[in-house]
Amino acid sequence: MPMEHCAPSRPRTRRILAIWLARLSVDRWRLALAPEDRIAADSVPTALVAETAHGPRIAAANDAGLAAGARPGMLLADARVLCPQLAVAPSDPAGDLAALEKLALWAQRWGPWSALDPPDGVLVDVTGAAHLFGGEDALLTDVSCSFARQGLTVRAALAPTAGAAWALAHFAPAGTILVPDEDPLPLLADLPVAALRLDEDVLTVLRRLGIKRLGELAGVSGIGDDPQHEAAARDALRRRFRGRHSPAANPLLRLDQLLGKVPEPLLPVLARPQPMVQRRLLEPIRHRNLLDRVVRDLAEDMVRALEARGEGARRLELGLWRVDGEVLVRRIELAAATREADHMIRLFATRLDDVEAGFGIEVIQLRSSWSEPLALSQADLDSAAERHGTSLAACVDRLAVRLGTRAVTRPVARASHIPERAQGWQAPFDPLPPVQGMLPFNVRPLKLFDRPEPIAVLYASPDGYPQRFRWRGAVRDVVRVEGPERIAPEWWRERSTARLRDYYRIEDETGRRYWIYRQGLADDGRGGMPEWFLQGLFA
Repeated sequence: MPMEHCAPSRPRTRRILAIWLARLSVDRWRLALAPEDRIAADSVPTALVAETAHGPRIAAANDAGLAAGARPGMLLADARVLCPQLAVAPSDPAGDLAALEKLALWAQRWGPWSALDPPDGVLVDVTGAAHLFGGEDALLTDVSCSFARQGLTVRAALAPTAGAAWALAHFAPAGTILVPDEDPLPLLADLPVAALRLDEDVLTVLRRLGIKRLGELAGVSGIGDDPQHEAAARDALRRRFRGRHSPAANPLLRLDQLLGKVPEPLLPVLARPQPMVQRRLLEPIRHRNLLDRVVRDLAEDMVRALEARGEGARRLELGLWRVDGEVLVRRIELAAATREADHMIRLFATRLDDVEAGFGIEVIQLRSSWSEPLALSQADLDSAAERHGTSLAACVDRLAVRLGTRAVTRPVARASHIPERAQGWQAPFDPLPPVQGMLPFNVRPLKLFDRPEPIAVLYASPDGYPQRFRWRGAVRDVVRVEGPERIAPEWWRERSTARLRDYYRIEDETGRRYWIYRQGLADDGRGGMPEWFLQGLFA
């Protein structure tokens, strides 16, 4: 049988889908409202503001706010001059980024992988996938309709490179498609140089040089009738930006990436599935003892799954699928990451008392929606056999299950060197806020008052050591003094009239030790004579 020779297949041209969520912040704010309040909120000029060093600044605005004159980047005070009735809501950049990550994973329905384009864009590689949706036009239509069903406004474009797709999505009509074999310059020449994703200072330099369009920059970049002249112009532009190493600061590099002459690496977003175990039962169960047995098996499976990942569970969700289609969910939160099956079972035992099985439960699923790294540890077998108590984290979990998640609190360190601000309280299940490292503070008293109590102090000079003081109606003589320890006001939080503090550790004739401070100096120009307060007691 003769052998047929086939021509080698032509490599596929890369196709990048750029999705620009032009109103991500505003759409998220709108979706957070109740459905009956959204229509009324659209007619009210509203701006999302962020705190800056120069005061509140507008981060985004709805259509009514934009029509009233509010613009992103404008100070709130200036916007209020144009629109006194402007409503204000806080912006949420961290929430926007988290939502963008979820949308990037969800956008992989159109391609094998996707990448983030912060703060409001997603790039999807759809090479060889457009035919699954009926062509590239149908793919863009599906993208717009899918986001519209979620209440999000998007602009999408297709191009062979990420730079070209980004430029078309932001500055070309919605749904623009750049054909693979088509020369991109005629289609992109009229776009502004801002389509190259450059920094603001670079755009300012290009505008001062008279370069406002991509076609003008392409002519300077060596594409023209006079190669020698264009090469000289390109060298001059390269020398001007030779100290810029970032792609966003080099217009020539960005232009080459847009035209596909220089590759642009993209970092794909990878889904990290949460630990989950489940049981599909052959026969629905209705009795509590059978349910407890299945929950025990799931807890042991979850422990093995967490061990494989080197993590411990902080939040567990137990889902119960009934035969009639109703789903019951029981959720517990833990004070510390754990991989103890008995502890999980003990906490779920209380939450399952009110479960109504109905005609039976056929599927049970256990998922760890919040987990933290938990290293393996070698247990001391001898000491473990002698220990019969309960760990603090387990005790907190049991109290929270019985009393409620907000009935138990724990102290947390705050980023402040003012004693009454250096500590706060929060629920043990909330993540710890980021704080600075431990500062080399001096010894602090065992008991710290919630509010410093004023005292009357007798001292030799306005800035001298205390010799006698009156507190709660009794006069005490000072026999030993240590200090002062000066603590300056936090100028970024307090007014300019705030006074510094000089702390002293003193001891009276009976051996009792106190922590007092003098607020202000006699000649600091921020008030009258200094005042004295007692803030803590030593053991």
